[in-house]
This record gives sequence, C-alpha cells and structure tokens, in this order.
Amino acid sequence: MFKRLGAIAPVAGAFLLIVVGLSIRPPLIFAVFLIATVAAVYFVSRRGLTSRLREIITENARTYHLTILTCCVAYPIVFTLLGNVYWIHVAVLVGIYVCLALGLNITVGSAGLLDLGYVAFYAIGAYVSAIFFRNYPDARWMFWVILPSAGLLAGLFGLLLGSPTLRLRGDYLAIVTLGFGQIVRIILNNWESVTNGPKGISDIPSPAFGPYSFDMGIALGPLYLPRVATFYYLILLLAIGIAVAAHRLNHSRIGRAWIAIREDELAAASSGINVTALKLLGFGIGASFAGMAGVIYSSLMTFVDPMSFTFMESAMIVCMVVLGGMGSIPGVIVGAAVLVVLPEKLREFQQIRMLLFGAALIAMMIFRPEGLIPSRRRKQELLETENEPERAAAASLSLK
Repeated sequence: MFKRLGAIAPVAGAFLLIVVGLSIRPPLIFAVFLIATVAAVYFVSRRGLTSRLREIITENARTYHLTILTCCVAYPIVFTLLGNVYWIHVAVLVGIYVCLALGLNITVGSAGLLDLGYVAFYAIGAYVSAIFFRNYPDARWMFWVILPSAGLLAGLFGLLLGSPTLRLRGDYLAIVTLGFGQIVRIILNNWESVTNGPKGISDIPSPAFGPYSFDMGIALGPLYLPRVATFYYLILLLAIGIAVAAHRLNHSRIGRAWIAIREDELAAASSGINVTALKLLGFGIGASFAGMAGVIYSSLMTFVDPMSFTFMESAMIVCMVVLGGMGSIPGVIVGAAVLVVLPEKLREFQQIRMLLFGAALIAMMIFRPEGLIPSRRRKQELLETENEPERAAAASLSLK
C-alpha cells in the first residue's frame, strides 16, 4: 500500500507544481518559483533519493502510469475550472511537439541519423489535410482517414529522400536533409495553384465523428470544456500511441540494430545487419509520426502557411531531443514540454527572452550534457567517454 502511494505521490506532486506554476502570472514570481523547484529537485537527486524512488516506481509501474494518465486526463478540466483555457491550447502544442520529437528521436537518438529537414514531413502532413479539406469542406469525417494516410505519405517521402542519401554520413547527411526541408518550403511557397503560396490555406474545418463535431466541445454535466479540449484529448491519444510504439521499437531487435548502427556502422554491417534497410525504416517511421502531427496542427489552427515550417522549427525539435536526452522517451517528452512552455512564460521579457532561453540551454549542455532524463545507455556512454583519458593515462603508466 505504502509503495503504491510512493508511486502516486511524485506524479501528483509534479502535477500540482505544474498547475501552480502555470497559474502564476507575474514573470518574476514565476522565475523564483522555477528556481526553487529546480533547486529542490537537485537537492533530492544529490541526497540519493531518486534511486530509491526509481525502485518504487519500477515495482509499481502500472500504478505510476495510471496516475500519469489520470493527471493528463484531468488537466483540461482543472484549467477550465480555473478559467484559464490558454494553457490547454499550449498543452495541445506541447502534445504536437512531443509527437514530432518522439519521431525525430527514432531517427536521431536511436538510429543516429541527423535530420535537419525534419519539419518538411510535418509540413507534408499539414498541407495534405489542408488541401483536401479546402476542396471538400463538408467531408469532416474524412479526418480519420486523412490522419493515417498523411502519416503514410510523409513516411513514403522519408523513404524517397532516404534511398539516395542515407549512404552519406555525419555532416553530409545533415546538409542534404537541411536542403530537403528548404526545398519543400520553397515548393509550398511558390506552387500557388495547389498550396495558395505565401497566403496559405485558411478555414480548415474541425474533425467530426458522426453528428459530433470538435467545434461542439465536451459537455461534462454542468461543466463545458471548449473546442481546444477535444484536440487535447486527440493529441494525447496520438502521443500515447507513438510513445508506446517507440518504446516497443527501442526494445525490439530493430531497436537494438539501430543502436548498433549508431555506435559503429561498419561493425553492424559486418555482423549481418542490413544497415541501409534499417536506416530507411528509421527515417520512414520518424517521418510518418511527423505527418500525423501535421494533420492535427492544421485542424487545430484552421490555417497553414509555408512560414509555419521553417528551419527554426527543425532546429527546435532537434533541441527538444538533445535537451531531454537522446534515446530517452520520457526525456524527449519533458524536453518538448520545457521548450514550448518556457518561451510562453517568458513572453513578457520580449527583449531578452531568447537570451535567457539560450543561456539556459548552454547551462544544460555544460552541467548535464546527457539531457534532463537520459537513457541508461546514453548515461553509460558519456561516463565511459569521461573516464577514457584516465584509463589511457593508467595504461601508459603500467607500460612504463
């Protein structure tokens, strides 16, 4: 019983801190609150309590995950009662970026393929949905067909891009993918007969399921949840599905093969792994997740234009993966949430918020290079890298 409470307490406490933190309006008070929270977490970790907490969570994993799910379901209800719908909208954006970051985490974190044009697949999904509903605005029920179809189409584009380019490595691959992202944006900007060019596509209808439309919101007795809450639950389902799929892939033979390719491509090929095919698979799966996220984004915003899919979006998604911890699913989720919420909370510091934001990222890279919640494998790799000079020195002394 007490162990179950030990698995519930940290989640409930974190949820309470999130609600309180987002409800604080004066930015200076929020900054003090944030610093105090970070200091408390650091103190707990230094006391060695995190290892004990990790053991309790592992023993009661089901209770822990159910508590997280309950808090996620309660989130829009709590903020509707608080009269702060804006943070529900921000949470939907967090969910979209979580899906994007989880997809890129497969490509970059697991397979080790640096994709700087990842936003192109996001744009493909968004524009497939927007173009279809511009031509068939009354076919709202087709959203449920467009969602997986756009994911498959984005995955196909990922395979087409990957076929000639994945034989490249490192910086060369990054440059080619960066070029692909720019090409897609330029096409969207200039193919006016299809994409409406720089004006974008507006009046994209909300999804419908039979007689129910997302515009109707959700009625819970006397409580009415607004339109954005329906998108919140939709993106929550998609994010959970993608996270489960990514977890299964990481712990499968395919995931282990990706890690082998990332560590040493030549050794992986020598052991019989089909390097090219598995690279293509990682590229295609990551692209398909981005395509589905793009469909939800276009329906949420009811408008898309090429400037929504610039290189800065790709860079932001890469930062989410690196900040959270490459290869770590919980880390990527936290990284996406931090990089979406913090700029919103610092919006009042319009002149210096990017400076503060950049300083925070630099501090993270210096003091915690493995990420906020690193995977065990990644943490071990960094530890071995740090200890390598000491081993070399010890070896040279033994030779003398």
